Parts: sequence; structure tokens; C-alpha cells
Amino acid sequence: MSGFFHTIQLALRDYLHEWQMSLCFILALAAILAPMMVLFGLKFGVVSNMVDRLVQDPRNLEIRTVGSGNFRSDWFEDMRRRPDVAFVMPRTRTIAATMELYNRKARPAKIVSVELIPTGNGDPLLGRGTPRPSRLNEVVVSKRAAEKLQIGVGGELDGSLARVYAGRQERVHLPLKVLAVAEPGAFPREGAFVSLDLLVATEDFRDGRAVPELGWRGSSPDSERTFSGFRLYARSIYDVNALQNALVKQGLDVRSRQAEIELVQKLDRNLTVTFWVVALVAMIGFSLSLGASIWANVDRKRRELSVLRLVGFYTAGIVWFPVLQALFTAVFGWMLAVLIYVGVEQGLNRLFAEGLEAGAKLCRLLPQHYGIAIGITLGAALLASFLGGMRASRIEPAEGLREL
Repeated sequence: MSGFFHTIQLALRDYLHEWQMSLCFILALAAILAPMMVLFGLKFGVVSNMVDRLVQDPRNLEIRTVGSGNFRSDWFEDMRRRPDVAFVMPRTRTIAATMELYNRKARPAKIVSVELIPTGNGDPLLGRGTPRPSRLNEVVVSKRAAEKLQIGVGGELDGSLARVYAGRQERVHLPLKVLAVAEPGAFPREGAFVSLDLLVATEDFRDGRAVPELGWRGSSPDSERTFSGFRLYARSIYDVNALQNALVKQGLDVRSRQAEIELVQKLDRNLTVTFWVVALVAMIGFSLSLGASIWANVDRKRRELSVLRLVGFYTAGIVWFPVLQALFTAVFGWMLAVLIYVGVEQGLNRLFAEGLEAGAKLCRLLPQHYGIAIGITLGAALLASFLGGMRASRIEPAEGLREL
């Protein structure tokens, strides 16, 4: 082991002694590696921004049913057990999922007809800190509805439903408490997120069925409830296609934003292929250039290397001599390329900051990308030094004697 460290020491001293040539190799590597890092940083930044926009908008994860269906509770249980499903919730008929909300404390009093959206734990439309309604008298109103009703968190509303039952018009009222106001992007229209129990109660009331919990009279409810639709969200944008196909196999007519997702994925694949083709050609060219230089350098130092053999260096130590110098070039060239990349990255991100969303970057690399870059660079250096090392292994100690 001490012999190997001695070889490292001698190779480094020789590398620093011929600093002009070493610097040329370092600059040549950095001139190839830095643009590759910038190119990949742009590719990763642009695609990441597009993917982030897709991920941040939960509507891209939604799979919607077309028309009305007939879904029992066991169907929803099966869907919840799927690993690619993030959230699923039954929906009643659209015409039954409406309610008039009154804010009688406003001056003048405000009234808005809203859509009722069933919600629960894990609802991607509501932020993590937004409470979920769990009782019949709790709601989370959309931003637009809150503005029209002039209501805020903790406010009280009067929910009103009307129907024609037994030949008479009837109207019921339900006091509601506003738990929260949803983010503007959660629901763009006038809406209210409610518990599934409240949504079911409104449908039962309109269909003439009794709701004992609220004292609403009517006929006896059905023994087994079925739902006409669902709210369904995939766990990620990469699960949308498989989940949609699974629903189609069940005979359901569904819609999603798979076309937009596939466009981003296709762009990512095309840019990745383009980058690796350019990077491969560049690194092969540099490896050939470095390999030829190492070969010539070994020939130029045949006398010095033979003297090392003469004083007791083993063949392995002589082989490591050009290999180590190639690795020095790889490490220093990578470090210089990183410095150049960081400067270019900051300049590009500042230049295009106004056209990007808050926190977004046009050009960026993750820590693992730097590790991949140094790994590829070291691999290319080892490949380039292979022939030089083989050339050095054939140098005989007698060559040093003849020169003395």
C-alpha cells in the first residue's frame, strides 16, 4: 500500500511540474464538460418547471366520468386499495348537488347558489392545512363564493334546499359553519366542499326520501345506496394513464388530461436522448484526444519511467502513473466545469427571473447530477488512460540503463 501512495505522490509531482500541459488538459475537459452541464441544467430546469406545473395543479391528476353510472360502496373500496389512487369519493347526481347559501348578517343579505363537492381526508383540491368538513353543518367555501357571500372563516351561513313532495313545495334550512375558504385554484366557481353525509342528505331530500338526522321527512331510504359518479385522483401524473386504462376496461367512459401529460413526457424523452447523444460524442472525442496525449506523453517519458522500473517500481506502479494523471485531469477539469456552470446558471436564472414563477429556475441541477458528471468524467479518463497504461507496462528497465 505504501508503494501505491508513493506512486500517487510521484504522479502528482510530475503533473504539477508540467503545469502548462496539465492546465491545457484541464481547460480542454472543462470546455467540453461545462457546456454539457449547462445544456443538461436547461433541459432539467425547463422540464422540471413543466412537470411542477402539472403536479401543482391537482386537476391534472383527476379522472372524470362522462355521464351517469351506478357505483356501489364496494367499488369505491376496491379503488381505495389501488396503489395508484390518491383520492376517491362518491358523487351524487349533479342536479342534486346544489344548495343556496344565505349570509343574513351581510348588509344587504347575500344569497349564492353553490355546487356541493364531497370531500374528505387526502382531497388534493384542499391544501394540507385546510380542515375537512366531517359534520352535516360544516362547509369549506370556494374563494369566489366567499367573496360573493362576504363571508370568512368562522362565519355562519344558512343552507337552503327546496323540493316538491306529495304535491306540495317544501323548503328546509340548515345552519352551516364555514371552516375555511379554499385556495383560488381549488374550485374556480361558486362551490362548497362538504362531507359525503351532507351531499347524500341533499340528494335524499330532493328525491323525497327521509333524512332522520336532520328531521327531514319523506319515504324510507334505499337499503343499498348507489352513486352516479365519483371524484378520482391518481397518485402522480405517471399513474394517470394506467388508471384511466383500468377504468376503460371496466366499460366506463372517462376523461383526463393525459394528452398534456404525454406531451411533457415526450418532450422530456426527446431532450434526454438529444443530450446524451451530444454528451456521448463529446466525451468520446475528449477520451480519444486525452488518450492520444497520454500515449505521446508516455513515449516522451520512456526514460524516466524505465528508471523507475530500474529502482524497483513494479509494473503495476508504472501502469498507474499515466492513469493517475488522467484522473487528476478529470477531477480538476470537473471542478473547473462546476465553477463555470454555477456562474452561468446564476446568470441565466437572474436574466429570465421575470418570466418564471416564484421559486422556479430556468437552469438547475440536483446534487446527484454533479455526482453523475464526476462519475462519467472519471470513467472517460480511465478509458482514455488505458492504452497509455498498457504502453507504460511494456517499458523495460534496460531502456533506462542504455540512457545512463
